[in-house]
Amino acid sequence: MIGEIIAIGDELTSGRIVNTTSGLAARHLFLLGHQIRAMHTIGDDPKLIGTTLKAAVERSDFILVTGGLGATSDDLTNEAVIKALGLNGAVHPGVKANIESRLGRGEQAAIPLAKLANLPEGVEVLDPDCRMAGYLLWYHNKPLYFLPGVPPQMEFLLRNEVVPRLQAFDAGHAQPVCQRIYRTCGLYEIEINKRLKPLEDQNIEIGYYPVGAEVHVSLTCHRLQKGVENSDFIRTDAFIREALGDDLYGFNEDTLAAVTGKLLAQHGLMLGVAESCTGGLIAASLTEIPGSSRWFKGGTVVYANEAKERLLGIKAETIAKNGAVSSTVARAMAAGTVNHLGCDIAVAATGIAGPDGGTADKPVGTVYLGLAFRGHVSSRRHLFHGSRRQVQEKTAQSAIDMVRRTLLDFNPAQ
Repeated sequence: MIGEIIAIGDELTSGRIVNTTSGLAARHLFLLGHQIRAMHTIGDDPKLIGTTLKAAVERSDFILVTGGLGATSDDLTNEAVIKALGLNGAVHPGVKANIESRLGRGEQAAIPLAKLANLPEGVEVLDPDCRMAGYLLWYHNKPLYFLPGVPPQMEFLLRNEVVPRLQAFDAGHAQPVCQRIYRTCGLYEIEINKRLKPLEDQNIEIGYYPVGAEVHVSLTCHRLQKGVENSDFIRTDAFIREALGDDLYGFNEDTLAAVTGKLLAQHGLMLGVAESCTGGLIAASLTEIPGSSRWFKGGTVVYANEAKERLLGIKAETIAKNGAVSSTVARAMAAGTVNHLGCDIAVAATGIAGPDGGTADKPVGTVYLGLAFRGHVSSRRHLFHGSRRQVQEKTAQSAIDMVRRTLLDFNPAQ
């Protein structure tokens, strides 16, 4: 189905808070085969809320609205919807009672419960236990979903309440669509485009989206018949997999760290890291993965030369001769990590994240990665562009990808 997302809040339009809910919702819905026609970010203006909602209803199959469901004076979504769509409002007794049961007397006096529970008549409350009640409103035989703007609350209701209802409604109304996201690391967008050039076809859509050191490729196939295998999708999927080869690390919601961790776990290996320019970002990315203790041993942030010498055993003359940002030091950092942590495989990063510190030979963005595994030590040079944070993020992604690629070629029998 074709939908629209409307995010409401002055905090969004003023830039005080970045609108992450729309992107999060769009990604979920895309992977389920829905198309988002438009995403709107508007302030707490009742008239604008009303006109935006009515226009969206006219042209789309479903609407997802986030924000403006709270109890403060600038939370105006419910009132705007009631007025714009010509509905009656009423205090929802179940929502009001649930809120009262969870608040102390002092809190009840301080919070305008009637405002929180004042919803359009006839709505289906998605989760009465949620303080800012999300709800489903049917209007002109189209589902309109209203969710809190707080990202964790929005995502919980989206996954557990909206998606099942939308999929049930979709079963009888939507034109089938097959969609998949291919996640790559280590390739430029133009190189991927060149590899996939033969796929230009009116029955499929290919999109390219750079994300740090990664490029994500989206595939969308239309004109399907329900219950019939989509030959276009199957053929195209096989072509993309072969064209991308080892540069393809996963699909849809896979992450580079999770995929790499799975490879480490499969081989029973423990990983260690040594970081200079990334300041712990590699370790943070790895430990975000639940269960990472099964394959991640630990790491060190050795920013100063003294730390490299004391914690990893790198000789001062090695750093003095080659420079802290060098292939020699990157390899020494990786080897030192294996020795000092007792891990099976180690990756290290040293570089110039900027904005200062670059030279003609080693400009800002120069990064050396080192990897030590089974007695073999290697290194790789990168030149990343962007802000300091972007260079750090690209370095972390590339370091993890270096581990992944090493394990793809690993044969325990050898």
